[in-house]
Amino acid sequence: MAFIDYYKILGVEKTATDKDIKNAYRKLARKHHPDLNPDNPESNKLFQQLNEANEVLSDPEKRKKYDKYGENWQHGEAYEQAQQSQKRQNSYGGGFGGGGAQDFGGGGDFSDFFNSMFGGGPPGSGGSRQQQRYRGQDLNATYQMNLRDALESKKQTLAVNGKNIRLTVPAGIENGQTIKIPGHGAAGTNGAPAGDLYITFTIPDDPEFKRTGSDLHKTINLDLYTAILGGEITADTLSGKVKLKVAAGTQGATKVKLKGKGMPVYKKDGQFGDLYITYNVQLPTNLTEKQRGLFEELAKS
Repeated sequence: MAFIDYYKILGVEKTATDKDIKNAYRKLARKHHPDLNPDNPESNKLFQQLNEANEVLSDPEKRKKYDKYGENWQHGEAYEQAQQSQKRQNSYGGGFGGGGAQDFGGGGDFSDFFNSMFGGGPPGSGGSRQQQRYRGQDLNATYQMNLRDALESKKQTLAVNGKNIRLTVPAGIENGQTIKIPGHGAAGTNGAPAGDLYITFTIPDDPEFKRTGSDLHKTINLDLYTAILGGEITADTLSGKVKLKVAAGTQGATKVKLKGKGMPVYKKDGQFGDLYITYNVQLPTNLTEKQRGLFEELAKS
């Protein structure tokens, strides 16, 4: 897997502050967002790399390891643990007949261990007798879609870390929900398995419908005359238009339920939430003298 310079991707120096990184990410993420570049695969690929760079550099611990180990930062913790273990062994060196540092991992010094982990080491370091195997790092990515995209399962292609990954996004996926794609993370070392890919879905609020789980909520304006006399209105749902009968004397804030007109229930075929409609009764404005007189007569009666 090719090494990605996260600082270069974001266009910042290694001395950049957290605020610099945050601002650079927001600016570039807006520019290369898939919704603004639907037919530009290079821009989509860069968008995924920006998310990856931000994921690492915005986390103080991950950034510290990345600055110290570069492309091998994901193995930094294992490296440091092995270093502590080696130091403990060295402290007992005189008691085992060696008079010095003990062999680590079947022969060689700590530089050999570093070489076995990362395929290289400081100049002059020897090769280890046994290659160490380490599972690849898990990767994280985000994918943005609108509410209507979640109405049915769809096949999508995502560019993550330079690779195109095809997956089916299940109907009913929710904002903030994360799914795991096994084996699509970073490659393992020396034949070890790859890590997993975790994709978090971002679904912005819809201007017309508010979502709560699998249920939807919507407000419809109702004129005073229909509210008083009753009648029939047409309402939009995510699956099309429906006709609703309004009872005479309907009060403001009255709520009605349309069963099965909500979102699909995640991974449950044929099951749907409900749509709740709240009526907002609007009072007439700019009344004529005649209309005002009629209301005054009603008030007296």
